[in-house]
Amino acid sequence: MRSAAAIIPLVIELSPLRERVVAPRALPMPVSDDEVTWRPATAADAQAIFDCARAIDAAEHPHYVTTREEIEEELGHSYVDLEHDSLIALDPDGHALAYGLAILGPSQDTLVRSILTGGVRPSARGRHLGRAVLAWQEARALQQFAGSDKRLPGWMIVWTFERAEATIRLAHRAGFRIARYFLELRRDLSKPVIPQQLAGFDIVPFDASRSEAVRLARNDAFRDHWGSQPTTEENWNDMVARSTFRPDLSFLAIAPDGRIAGFVLSEVNEEDFEPQGFSSAYIDLVGVPRAFRRRGVAPALLTRTLEAIAAAGLEMAVLDVDAESPTGALGLYTHLGFAEANRSLQLNKEF
Repeated sequence: MRSAAAIIPLVIELSPLRERVVAPRALPMPVSDDEVTWRPATAADAQAIFDCARAIDAAEHPHYVTTREEIEEELGHSYVDLEHDSLIALDPDGHALAYGLAILGPSQDTLVRSILTGGVRPSARGRHLGRAVLAWQEARALQQFAGSDKRLPGWMIVWTFERAEATIRLAHRAGFRIARYFLELRRDLSKPVIPQQLAGFDIVPFDASRSEAVRLARNDAFRDHWGSQPTTEENWNDMVARSTFRPDLSFLAIAPDGRIAGFVLSEVNEEDFEPQGFSSAYIDLVGVPRAFRRRGVAPALLTRTLEAIAAAGLEMAVLDVDAESPTGALGLYTHLGFAEANRSLQLNKEF
């Protein structure tokens, strides 16, 4: 066992982020062959980007698909300046060959994060479009960091799946490192669900009147999770307003004093069913605020949710978990019958 002195973290006072980066003043669009036009994306490009994203889905994560609603949401966030934070590559017929965004998140309590999203249509790969997109995104993220006076770490983030080997190689060549793995777990609902009792708490379906209280509970529950930042009202309201959100498959634990003691929020995207080969609900969020942990709240909520998903006639429950979660979530899920199906990962470049 290590001594207590050995495990006390070293606190390093960081200088403002803007002093730790060198950013280009101007950021021109990439230049490639005459068959490709590069420009910033606009809201009117949602369909072209959606078509490109669906082609990428089939190559990199064929078990689920991006929705048009998600694309519109990403392009429409108040904190995304499409003129400066996005680019799209178009062929002569107006089809999107590639696109990219560098999204500086509005929550910066412990990190300043620029999330780099996008990709290249598989049929257009081998033309160095991916390199051009990523180089542009990195330069834009540096500009974002250069505008920050925060004395916090700056992370450029790429999320992808383990099977997306070309994307991982591209990020590695650019200096990104694998920082974390996440596991997609599935629970076969043809197998029995054993209810878990929860004395002293009420388990009720999600309802809109408690939405803000659940958001605050979410921020409390996730404040000790790696890389997590508080969810803003805008992002939360977008999530619960999605057509795929299922309040009837989402449950809350209510403490005797009325506080939110835990939550499970689920969604159903029927477009996932065909590529997956089964019908499912995706459990988007599971959380228990610190004050209510180790009382059996999460198992009781999860088994109630699994019962509801099965009663809705769906075959599987699906969720993602941090492979190194400090809360013991992975052990809980496997105990309840979930099994690993896919792996995704986060690649970081840190400042």
